Parts: sequence; C-alpha cells; structure tokens
Amino acid sequence: MQLHEDIHNFYEKFVLEEIINRKLNEQYTDDVMADFCCTVLNQLPARYIRSDVDMAYYLSQTERMHMQQRVQTAIDVAISQIAKKKHQHEQ
Repeated sequence: MQLHEDIHNFYEKFVLEEIINRKLNEQYTDDVMADFCCTVLNQLPARYIRSDVDMAYYLSQTERMHMQQRVQTAIDVAISQIAKKKHQHEQ
C-alpha cells in the first residue's frame, strides 16, 4: 500500500473545485496557493477515502451541500488571512 497514492482526503476535491470556480489559482503564486490550501484544509475535518466514486455514491445530496458550504467558508477565511498578511507587509 502506498499511503499517498491509495487514500486521500475527499475535501481536497471540493477545495480544488472551489479554487478553480473562483479562479484563485490565477490570482496567487504557486507558493501562496500551497499555503492557502493548507490553511483551508486545516479548517476542515478529515474525510479520508480510497475512491471518489465510492464516496460520491454513498454521500447524500444534503451532506454534499454541507461539505461544499464548509469549504466555501474555509476559503473565505483563508482569503481574509492572505489579505491581512499582504496589508501588514505593505505597511
């Protein structure tokens, strides 16, 4: 078993989708995006799975919407933190 290849946190999928939807990857450097993703994922519970297909099958629509809302909130917090750091560096 290869831990980094065989399992992953299902929230990563939602985070990446939201980053693309908001085009955040076009606004920040790769270095900032790496820190940003860590900040977002650290706010979310771990939901480790082996297969996205299995998770999608067993995940209710209500639970999916709740997970997406949590991701949106975590991203909003991370954006706010980046803005604060940028403002502090400009002073």
